[in-house]
Amino acid sequence: MILVRRIKESFCRKVFHFINFIIMIFLVLICIIPMLNAIALSVSDKYYVAAGMVSLYPRGFNLTSYIYLFQREPFWHAFMVSIIRVITGTSLNLVMILLTSYPLSKEHTKLRFRTAYVWFIFITMLIGGGLIPNYLLITRLGLRNTLFALILPGALPVFNVVLMINFFRQIPNELEEASLIDGAGYLATLVRIYIPCSKAAIATISLFCMVNHWNSWFDGLIYVSSSEWRPLQTYLRMVVLQFDMSRVSINDLEILQLLSDRALRSAQIIIAMIPILAVYPFLQKYFIKGIVLGSVKG
Repeated sequence: MILVRRIKESFCRKVFHFINFIIMIFLVLICIIPMLNAIALSVSDKYYVAAGMVSLYPRGFNLTSYIYLFQREPFWHAFMVSIIRVITGTSLNLVMILLTSYPLSKEHTKLRFRTAYVWFIFITMLIGGGLIPNYLLITRLGLRNTLFALILPGALPVFNVVLMINFFRQIPNELEEASLIDGAGYLATLVRIYIPCSKAAIATISLFCMVNHWNSWFDGLIYVSSSEWRPLQTYLRMVVLQFDMSRVSINDLEILQLLSDRALRSAQIIIAMIPILAVYPFLQKYFIKGIVLGSVKG
């Protein structure tokens, strides 16, 4: 029988844990309360919403907002644009990140001017070109009102490149040397050795890229003027800030009499959160591990 002796914590240590617990509870409430309020607004009666009587639980429960929303073609069109953007943009991000971070993870003896290349990429995190030059560049390249205007400007996220560089440097060099001796090239080594050994880091940066593409709205506002390639978050911003009654049909007016604009906006926000919330549980087990392994050089 093995006896485990419990280490007695000091008073200061207990105070630290208590304060840390209070801070974490406070942060959790900051994240959860707005979500609960939006859910309650989306399923509450118009009278209670207009009177400001809805807080964290619904009043006069009804699903009119969601019924109306499921019939809105512009919302679902913007939803599909964001889905296409996330899939295409994340795939492009992963390819660019892996092809960039693999050679930059090598020593100076294998890649000359490695430090210069790293600083050339890293300085883009500190200094940007500015909104007007970026807009003029996208316009002159003929990318406005296209999907490429949403994914090409951020095709190489430098922060994720730094994470992957540090992660690749922890993989033993013997694996690469054995692969090269067997006749594989550098690209085959990357695909067959480094990528399978980096599932945690790849899952982490994939989640970063997906969330960034899904939540991005400003580029859709300045680069897309038509509704063909307008992403969901840009559409939601336009709905939240202004409600165009000229585009409402007679059938819609009958439904709008039964619901509040705040309830409708809340319903759209809740539906917009579902895809990321559905993906995160599958990547959660890799998330913490990928951050820790990618942030410390081995």
